[in-house]
Amino acid sequence: MIRFECDYAEGAHSRVLERLTETNLEQTAGYGEDPHCARARAYLRRLCQDDSLDVHFLVGGTQTNTTVISAVLRPHQGVIAAESGHVNVHESGAIEATGHKVLAVPSGDGKLTAQDVQGVYDGHWQDVNHEHMVQPGMVYISQPTENGTLYSLAELTALWETCQARGLFLYVDGARLGYGLMSEACDMTLPELARRCDAFYLGGTKQGLLFGEALVLVNKALRRDFRYHIKQHGGLLAKGRLLGVQFCAMLEDGLYFTLARQADELAMAIRRAFADRGYGMLFDSYTNQQYPILPDGLLAELEKEFAFSFWCKVDESHSAVRICTSWATQPEAVRALIDALDRSHKA
Repeated sequence: MIRFECDYAEGAHSRVLERLTETNLEQTAGYGEDPHCARARAYLRRLCQDDSLDVHFLVGGTQTNTTVISAVLRPHQGVIAAESGHVNVHESGAIEATGHKVLAVPSGDGKLTAQDVQGVYDGHWQDVNHEHMVQPGMVYISQPTENGTLYSLAELTALWETCQARGLFLYVDGARLGYGLMSEACDMTLPELARRCDAFYLGGTKQGLLFGEALVLVNKALRRDFRYHIKQHGGLLAKGRLLGVQFCAMLEDGLYFTLARQADELAMAIRRAFADRGYGMLFDSYTNQQYPILPDGLLAELEKEFAFSFWCKVDESHSAVRICTSWATQPEAVRALIDALDRSHKA
């Protein structure tokens, strides 16, 4: 069975494992106050072209999202997100468990627009009963989205300007940020993104690390006592150097981005293969996540050899699935999928 259902099926890149072994018996300070984490922070600041950034390392995406959102919001505030946003649908109510509501906005492609945010903001403050309602306090987006779609630089800029004008914090979930930045359709750089949000993270769990996310706090107002928030949410890892070692291994010479570009290229080969054979896509994704719409009979044949994530029924006889490539996907696996598609397509 070849697995394409997610981008975290494999363990970690061999370089990460080698570095963890090489440094295994080192004695360092705990909780991220070690030389490896310091070096990883320096790499990230250099990549963002900003030496003033505050960088923290956490274990996973849900933990990072919950820590940031609960730290930013006042008790009476909520976070605006697309209806399909990860914090709304795939985190088991983690945000709500902190006492904050996710203010979900319908979105066909998974993206929020500046107009969406303005609409939620105006809808709250123009209501005479607004003091009895959850106040919007921040905006959550992911780059790329859960649907594999990308924000353009113009779209991100419009969101940022709207948030700035309305006193809303803008937070970017970057679990797959490398795949987004390396996409052929991406028109923004990491420094440009960093200048248009209050906080974001660079994902490691889905991009070659065993685990780990690098959270970057851009807005200085968010930095006070932030390590207290991390600790309170169980995120201050005692053996914090394990996170620093992994990020150093991936960032020191650009391996992180090289592998992300490779995953995107393989995903685009899959996209072209389905398109060339007449199959459409549920979303217009140019990242490592592809969503072909397939006849159920064809899907049943392919699933004898390959694992996909079911996404939705499109009609009585067609379904959309997610096909994910990752940092570890090999061209041979993609070739095998395309060959199987040809056999089933012709049958």
